[in-house]
Amino acid sequence: HLNLHKTFAIPHGGGGPGMGPICAKEHLAPFLPGHVELTKTVNTNAVSAAPYGSASILLISYAYIRMLGADGVRKATEYAILNANYMLARLKGQFDILYTNHHGACAHEFIVDLRPFKKSAEVEAEDVAKRLMDYGFHAPTLSFPVAGTIMIEPTESEDKEELDRFCNALLSIRREIALVEEAQVDKKDNPLKNAPHTMFMVCSDEWEKPYTREMAAFPLPYIKANKFWPSVARVNNTYGDRNLICVCLPTEMYAEA
Repeated sequence: HLNLHKTFAIPHGGGGPGMGPICAKEHLAPFLPGHVELTKTVNTNAVSAAPYGSASILLISYAYIRMLGADGVRKATEYAILNANYMLARLKGQFDILYTNHHGACAHEFIVDLRPFKKSAEVEAEDVAKRLMDYGFHAPTLSFPVAGTIMIEPTESEDKEELDRFCNALLSIRREIALVEEAQVDKKDNPLKNAPHTMFMVCSDEWEKPYTREMAAFPLPYIKANKFWPSVARVNNTYGDRNLICVCLPTEMYAEA
């Protein structure tokens, strides 16, 4: 499986995106997605516009490689590794970092372990992910490949100012967790458990939270100058899966039509 943003320096986005080929043992070959003219498989249907994957993605990688050249691809990789280790160095000590080498360094990404905070403050990885939205960030990879963690992969494309902005947000969230650990704020009713905070919530005439609106929406000074407002507040992620509700018209309506 070729993860193109690593293998071929494709700009990040869409979870990679991934692109074939997929390797499998010979006895599984007849069951792989196929193509009516090019392969002999049990399932002859193609899964995308091209026989072996999303061909258009390869064009992006090809153009990127041609523009970067051999030296540029190497340089992009070096920047990605440098960026990841810079962020690791800033966060180390405040957060536990998993799977570093004997020098305490990482490759192009690193995993921040948030599991200790569940015991010390009843704060989970999801709470941190939601709170990052109040700081203007979409959360990094959540609970993969280790449950209760976030995996940070800055890539080669971000400048130092943006890396610092993200680190500052996480360090600020760590201070918010400390307030819970020190019993200075309620374990159930705090900025982490209630995140993200929408404009509707903050601008409402009624504010019954035990913390200020400023702490909810503008936890760091720079956010006031360029605020990204989450459009939806905290939702129960599993409720919809466990409580299926059909929103279709009654079948009688279709019969009459």
